[in-house]
Amino acid sequence: MKATQKLSLTEKVGYGLGDCAANFVFQTQLIFLMSFYTDVLGISSLTVAAIFLYSRLWDAVNDPLIGALADRTNTRWGKFRPWIVATAIPFALCFILAYTTPDLSATGKVIWACVTYNLLMMVYTANNIPYAALTGVITADPVERTSLTAWRFLLAMTAAFMVQTYTLDLVQYLGAGDTARGYQLTMTFWALLAVLLFVITFATTKERVRPPVEQRNSFTTDLKDLATNRSWVALAVLTLFYFIYLSMRGGVGIYYFRYVIQQEAWFGWFNGAGMLASMLGILFSKSLSIRFGKRNVFILSQFVAALITATFYVAPEAHVGLIVGLQCLLQLVYGVSIPLLWAMMADVADLSEWRTGRRATAMTFAATVFALKLGLSIGGALSGWLLNAYGYVPNAAQSADAIEGIRLMMSLFPAIAFLVGAGVLFFYEIDRELEGSLCDRLQERRAFS
Repeated sequence: MKATQKLSLTEKVGYGLGDCAANFVFQTQLIFLMSFYTDVLGISSLTVAAIFLYSRLWDAVNDPLIGALADRTNTRWGKFRPWIVATAIPFALCFILAYTTPDLSATGKVIWACVTYNLLMMVYTANNIPYAALTGVITADPVERTSLTAWRFLLAMTAAFMVQTYTLDLVQYLGAGDTARGYQLTMTFWALLAVLLFVITFATTKERVRPPVEQRNSFTTDLKDLATNRSWVALAVLTLFYFIYLSMRGGVGIYYFRYVIQQEAWFGWFNGAGMLASMLGILFSKSLSIRFGKRNVFILSQFVAALITATFYVAPEAHVGLIVGLQCLLQLVYGVSIPLLWAMMADVADLSEWRTGRRATAMTFAATVFALKLGLSIGGALSGWLLNAYGYVPNAAQSADAIEGIRLMMSLFPAIAFLVGAGVLFFYEIDRELEGSLCDRLQERRAFS
């Protein structure tokens, strides 16, 4: 494949629909799962924190294992595409079960939450790591990769807009007063849409970049290559703090509107307007990264987003319109960075291949996705611990300390995570010039292999 080959619009959209499907699951976890566990299933915030944190211990094994298996999969449909279609229905079923409220004791509900959450995360891994790895094998062109990921996240944000704007309305409508039933039916609806979109992704994409013919990898070699790749380490640490931010701020948003703003009806508009602003930011991502390089654009985006996030601490609660406007500005700046993270993972796989002569695309993404899920878990656990520490009581009027804690989790605490992420990227080696030269060097090597 020539490095300059352009992808069709059909393939870009088809690929993007896969992340649209995954975001019906991801966004509900990010925005609603903490609240569902504490206010519907009836689990304490401290217990939820433990579930989120300790569940990631299994991912320390599960994520690299799926990455290694995907890299070693060989079918007539490719390495990664078969995983997407094979996991579609199990993904949907686990998603529905995670938002089902069984008639069990308090202990039984905790066990139910642990089991269904971990099952969902396992099948999420088996679906999402091969899907993410497709970015690195659909095209070798770094510009086309950025375009591909831009389409991916435009469609992912479409799902995010739908989930964040309409989930609570659907829960109320479908549940007809029974919130638990409403959640189950709403997630069933999102799950069915996801299955359809996964099938479309499988049918419309093609794998083109192949590992070297003579390549003989081992699991430990793959991990060693990553651990000694400074750019991957920087990207992994960035991903960790990036998703600590998203998990903490996303999970506390509904509490912020319910108890601090005390206008929960605005929550959907707050999220929906923010998602539209993110989609606008994504549109600028490709042109900015071509001109200034992915790394530099990412650093600036994170730094400015952190400053805007911090201003929520002093935002006047009575001016909901101002808060929504501030969220739109934040999401516009943040949106620029969304496609870049995943395009940079593919660049890191290229750098590793150039230096070692071995390509482990799925392992690169798997190890980074582990950092992603660890960030989600730490952010979720921190939210649970902080809610408990500040005295949060479900479905009741909150104390001044609890209100202060929620406000901090919406502003200063996540802002620190973004600032750390921006700082870490100064250790990331792949600048604008290296991106282009890597592509040319690898194409020349592959041509003579």
